[in-house]
Amino acid sequence: MTTALDLQPAPAATPARRAPLTRLARARAALGPSGTAASLFLLAVLLMAVAAPLLAPYDPNLQSLLDAYASPSGAHLLGADSLGRDILSRLMFGARTSLLGPALVVSVALLVGIPLALAAAWFGGTVNALVARIFDLVYALPGLLLAVLAVALFGPGLVPAVAALSVAYIPFLARIVLAAARQQRVSPYVDALAVQGFGAVRITFRHILRNIAPVVIGQAAIAFGYALLDLASLSYLGLAVQAPTSDWGVMVSDSNALMGGYWLPILAPGVLIVLSVLSLTVLGARISGERPQPYLRRRRAARTSRTGAAA
Repeated sequence: MTTALDLQPAPAATPARRAPLTRLARARAALGPSGTAASLFLLAVLLMAVAAPLLAPYDPNLQSLLDAYASPSGAHLLGADSLGRDILSRLMFGARTSLLGPALVVSVALLVGIPLALAAAWFGGTVNALVARIFDLVYALPGLLLAVLAVALFGPGLVPAVAALSVAYIPFLARIVLAAARQQRVSPYVDALAVQGFGAVRITFRHILRNIAPVVIGQAAIAFGYALLDLASLSYLGLAVQAPTSDWGVMVSDSNALMGGYWLPILAPGVLIVLSVLSLTVLGARISGERPQPYLRRRRAARTSRTGAAA
C-alpha cells in the first residue's frame, strides 16, 4: 500500500559546487603550460643568482691550471675553463651580472617612459605630438649603436652600456604604454572619475595604469630578454662587463676553448642566455594576454575554410 509520501517526487540532485581556485591555480591557468614552464625556469635562474654564494661549489675566480679544460666529473660538474675555473660556479655568479644589467635598463626605461606616455595620453594635442616625435626620434637610433658610442666616450664597462641601452629602451616601452593609455583615456569610467573631482595624476596612475598593468608588465618582461641579449653581446665584444668578472657574455667569448675544441665552456652560458630570453618572451606574451596560434593550426584552419568555400 502506497502512501502520499511515496508519491512525492525525489528531490533533484544539486550539482556539487566547485571549490574556488587558489591564486596559484588561477595563475597557472592564465599562463598555460608554456608560460608556467617559462616562469619556473626564470624562478630557478633567479634563485641561482641570489643564492650563488651558498650554492656555488668554488670561488668563481679560483684558478687551477692543473684542471684546465677538465671534463665534467664529481669535482667539477660542468667541467672547467681554460684557467681551471669551475664552470658551474661561474654560471651561478654570472647570473648576477647578467640579470642586474637588464633589470636596470628596464627599470630606468619604465620610470622615464611611463610618466611621459601617461601625460601624452591624458593631455593629447600638442603634448601628445611632442612626446610621440621624441619617441620616434630615439626609437630610430639602434640601441647597440648608442651603447658602442657611450663606450667610446666613457670607456668600456657595465654603467655606460646600461645608460645607453636605457635611453634606447624608453620609446620601446613607452610607445606601448601610450597606445594602451589612449584606449583607456576615452573610456566612460575616466569621464566619471573626472566629474567626481579626481585629478589627472590620480586617474592616470591609480586607474588607467592599473588597467593597463598586464600589458606593461608583459612588455617589460620581453624588453628584459632583449636587454639581456644586448648586454651579453656587448660583453662578448669586451665593451660591457670585463673579464675576469663572471658573466654569461664574457664566458661565451672564450675563443681559446673554441679553437681547442672544448665546447662546454661556451655552450653552457650560451644555452642559459637562449633559454632565458626565450622564457622571458613566452612569459611576457602570456602576461600581455597574447595567445599565439601554432603554425600547423593556422594551416589546418585555412585548409578547412578553403574546403568549405569550395563545397
